[in-house]
Amino acid sequence: MAMIVYGVSGEGSGHSSRAREIIRHLQDKGHRVKVVTYDRGVKNLQNDFDVFETEGLHINSSDNKVSVVRTFTDNIRKLPRGHKKLRALRYDIFKKLQPECVITDFEPLTAYLANHYDIPLITVDNQHRMRYMQYPCPPKLQKDRLLTENIIRAMVPKPDVSLITTFYFGPVKNKRTFCFPPILRSEVLSLEPKKNAHILVYLTGGFETFIDKLEDFKREQFIVYGHNKVESKVNLVFKPPSREGFLQDLAGCKAVIATAGFTLMTEALHLRKPYLALPMRGQFEQELNGYLLARLGYGASVRKVSNMALSSFLYHLQDFGKALQSYPATDNSGITEKLDTLLADNCALLKDYHRRRSA
Repeated sequence: MAMIVYGVSGEGSGHSSRAREIIRHLQDKGHRVKVVTYDRGVKNLQNDFDVFETEGLHINSSDNKVSVVRTFTDNIRKLPRGHKKLRALRYDIFKKLQPECVITDFEPLTAYLANHYDIPLITVDNQHRMRYMQYPCPPKLQKDRLLTENIIRAMVPKPDVSLITTFYFGPVKNKRTFCFPPILRSEVLSLEPKKNAHILVYLTGGFETFIDKLEDFKREQFIVYGHNKVESKVNLVFKPPSREGFLQDLAGCKAVIATAGFTLMTEALHLRKPYLALPMRGQFEQELNGYLLARLGYGASVRKVSNMALSSFLYHLQDFGKALQSYPATDNSGITEKLDTLLADNCALLKDYHRRRSA
């Protein structure tokens, strides 16, 4: 059995929620796993796994748009602490534990140290589809596409094998890349979808104008999460954070309105819920998610919300529902079986990939 260092991005909760499923599987197979993460990753994983807290990069936003200045200045302030954490990661984790392989869910320090110490590296994430998978992209996003590919390359250099999670399947660019359906939380896999009258809305601060627009659609009932308040207002019900409550409202809704984050979107698609995506401007992955969602007919994507856009989405719910009937909702067995194959016999196949890439 292998000693594995598993790096997990702490930006948002999607990385840690899918890492939880993979880490559980690895441990059930007898592997030893040391998790390296930060922020949300620490909060979500430290009670159940052996976690080393590192320092990580963050994206700051305002009014659903990436703030380049705030992102840059906030990350610069963390450099002294990050250097100290890097030293501890090198000596306390990599040199003492002597991992046989590194798996990273878009966490850069573990990826860089895997290359530094010549350790086989696997990526498990949805980001690498934008580097190693071919996909359609509108002309207006081509510059952002190129920039994003370079950022991914800088964040995670030279993986030996990339296991990509995606809801859009395109040709891969090399023989070391494999595509799988999105990794789903066990709680989501156990849900029984129903179709009640409400529409689930998940939006954090900065969407007050959009929330006001929902009041114009008085024939609809909207259950709203993400605003940290409990209130009933006309046709809106605001609910406090609740994992179980949110999942039940997700399973029972007739549609979802939210930003274009990969995790919630793919959970909704698995449950065959039409989705209105509000991509964060300046965040290419979210804009791509929204574009591919609309292209597949599973919902709509809008950069600027208007009553007309909301009316159009609601009018076409039946059409989106029909398209979703063909969505390939599956469990996580495909990607876990691939990991088992790579790690079998003391990581023999993974080491072979590593030797061929390094040659």
